[in-house]
Amino acid sequence: MKKLLLPLFSIIFINFISCKDIDPKVDNEYNLEIPEVIVQNELPPDSATINRAWEKHMTPSKTHEIMAQDNGVWEEEITMWASRKSDPVKSTFKVINKMILGGRYQESTHKGDMMGMPFEGISTLAYDNTAQEYVSTWIDNMGTGIMVMKGQFNSDTKSINFEGKTIDPLTRKEKKLKEIFTYIDSNTQKIEMFDIDYDGKQFKSMEAILKRK
Repeated sequence: MKKLLLPLFSIIFINFISCKDIDPKVDNEYNLEIPEVIVQNELPPDSATINRAWEKHMTPSKTHEIMAQDNGVWEEEITMWASRKSDPVKSTFKVINKMILGGRYQESTHKGDMMGMPFEGISTLAYDNTAQEYVSTWIDNMGTGIMVMKGQFNSDTKSINFEGKTIDPLTRKEKKLKEIFTYIDSNTQKIEMFDIDYDGKQFKSMEAILKRK
């Protein structure tokens, strides 16, 4: 079991990010500041238009302020499945969130033990003002790649729905991944990861409950 789970861990345990709880009274608390779309029909564009576009792109918005409210220490209870028929494996991690680069990105460090081995992972979360989407990355000491996932906030389910791709270490073929990050309340969050089994069917590969300490 250990030999099977270790190479899959970087695929299963991706992008454990932290964001602010959504007030049920606000339908769209995320993405409040949608950047202005600047259309330049004449090329080359004038300097004022260029400066205005870059200012919109680089300035932290209300969404970034909401992300920053999750700064601090969290405890993460994780349950993982290597396949649809495998037994669950449980772990507990300590998570520390902080905003970096002038409040533009959230960096999260995850530390603990995984199957008797020390584990450390780092995720970053961005809200891209220009693309108007969330972008997350994940690296850890049980892999050598960088995972990238993108998604949008769903105000009905109070969740960010991420999608991405990875290369399976065993088959060396590309496959799709899915993550649903649900905001239960200001101190509790849930992450669900969905992988593709070797028969091509999707299954729930991980569930994590994060609680603010």
